[in-house]
Amino acid sequence: MPMPRWWGQINKRVFNPRAIAGGRWPVLMHVGRTSGTVYQTPLDAHPVEGGYVFVLVYGSGSDWVQNVMAAGGARLRVEGEEVELTAPRLIGEDEAFHDLADEVPRLPRVLRITEFLRMDLVAA
Repeated sequence: MPMPRWWGQINKRVFNPRAIAGGRWPVLMHVGRTSGTVYQTPLDAHPVEGGYVFVLVYGSGSDWVQNVMAAGGARLRVEGEEVELTAPRLIGEDEAFHDLADEVPRLPRVLRITEFLRMDLVAA
């Protein structure tokens, strides 16, 4: 796992609410797989042709990733607009950086992030 889970819990309770309120981060709205609650998670989301790639800072075992995979999609709010996403799938670093724009920097190896989530835009 790239980042420790305890740091994710701090982010969830302290930093995420501030990031959502600040409105500068993309926010993924997803439904809890057991609770049915709608959650909002600020994320590192990058547009690619036909969809978005998400950096899995805490790995694919994160609650939000599991929720999105179980639901088969989610909504993403980016710069005040909401888009519907579907077909979530885990991809590796090579595929992610093949799809990402050249200006998106590669992640430092020390972070050990090797998993990414790709989702497609729902056709209007």
